Parts: sequence; structure tokens; C-alpha cells
Amino acid sequence: MARWSHLASLAIALALLQAASSESWLYDQFTTDGNIRAYEASGQQVAMVSLDQHSGGGFNSKEKYLFGEFSIQMKLVPGNSAGTVSSLYLSSGEGDGHDEIDMEFMGNSSGQPVVLNTNVWANGDGKKEHQFDLWFDPAADYHTYTVIWNPKNIIFKVDENVIRCFKRYADLPYPDAKPMTVHATLWDGSYWATQKGKVPIDWSGAPFVVSYRGYSANACASGSSCPAGSDKWMNRQPDNAEWGTVAWAERNYMRYNYCDDGWRFPQGFPGECSRN
Repeated sequence: MARWSHLASLAIALALLQAASSESWLYDQFTTDGNIRAYEASGQQVAMVSLDQHSGGGFNSKEKYLFGEFSIQMKLVPGNSAGTVSSLYLSSGEGDGHDEIDMEFMGNSSGQPVVLNTNVWANGDGKKEHQFDLWFDPAADYHTYTVIWNPKNIIFKVDENVIRCFKRYADLPYPDAKPMTVHATLWDGSYWATQKGKVPIDWSGAPFVVSYRGYSANACASGSSCPAGSDKWMNRQPDNAEWGTVAWAERNYMRYNYCDDGWRFPQGFPGECSRN
């Protein structure tokens, strides 16, 4: 009986180990940089990225992609996180003509909402920010953040809510030719993130920690064929209900819309502003 119990326990432990290994996405799919460590919790690998006065941290995909659906669960910095910036973004590189798709979370003073900054760069043309106050406490639990990028549009989702759609227009810049890598980072953005740099990081609260889990990428790897099931997102556009959640987010939680910033564009707004 004791031997059976020992074997049963061993089998259960092996099954749990295999389940955990199947979720070990971090080191399989990414390189890491700075303050980052991973651990297993309930069969899922969690990546903890931390920021102190010496360094931040992050991870960068080993693969480059041209279109896809990218999703991750994040639990943000609790308490006074003013000046910190955590992110999930795609980028083709650092050059002047680079492409980029951003979801950046700008830390808050305690009691204030966390601001989600979404942005799109195409051939070096950026300045297309929509910013939203998150309507929940993003440090209390994990929430899912998703980017769907295809030849027709870029869709930003928070949990199941579509909050923004950046459409493609044939005569305007759009990121459709440069493969991009996936990045997640935590860094000191106090010079611009909180009230345009007026609120610095309170280092007495360091280290600041963001937890990531549940990463998925259903995407076309550069130089390879697209995976089975890519038709689910390759032609994806918001339906009527999702345009409704976009309107809801804009009406109730939008903090900044570049298409309303006449000071920033004295020569006229970007072309897509008059078409959306």
C-alpha cells in the first residue's frame, strides 16, 4: 500500500511537472535582460520583472513576426507606481523608419488610475497615441492584454473589450512590411510618464514588480508559412458590438486622443483623423 502511494505521488508530481513544462514560455520563446526571474504557479510559468534604482528588466522574442495575434496576462505594480512604465509592444527595430505597436502602462500615484498608452508607428511615422484610464485596479489581479495585427487593421483589447482599432488606408503609412519582435519591459519613465515628468519615482517603494503569464502568439513567423488557424485573425475586423466597446472606452475612459491635439499638429491633423 505504501509503495502504491509512493508511486501514485511520483506519477502526480511527474504529471504536474510536465504540465508546468508545457507552459514554460519565457525561456523557450524569449531572451531576457535585466531584473527578471521565472517561477511556476498552478501549472503556469510566471515571469517577474522588477525595477530598482540600478536597472529595469524585460524579455524579447527570439522570433520575428509579420502579422498575428499576441496576448499576455499582466499584474501591474501595486501602490504608488508613479514614474514606472511597463509594456507589451512589437517593434521592427530602432531605426528612423521603424514600425512599432505599443501598449504601455504608465504608473500612477496611489489612488489615481493607471493610464494605458496605445500607439502605432509606421515607417518612422508615429505620434498616434490614444490613452485610456484603466477602469479597474490592474495590480489586484491578472488581466489580459491583446494586440491583433493584420493587413487591414490593428486591434487593441483589454480582457474581452476592444478599446481601439487603427485602420489601414492605402495612401497612408501602415506597418505591413517589416517583421517585428515582441517585447515586454519595465523601466523608469518618470521623465514623461506621470503628469509629464512632474511626479518622480519614489524609490523607497522599490523594487517595483510586474508579473507576466499566459503568453500566446498565433502569428506568422518571418520567413515561414502562417500557422493553422491564422484565418481567425488575418482578416479580423471589429464587429458592431466591438465598435460599441470602442465607443464606450472613448466616451468614459479616454484621456488623450492625438486627433484632438491641435497644438501638436498646427499644420493639420494626420490623414486618418478625418476618416475614422
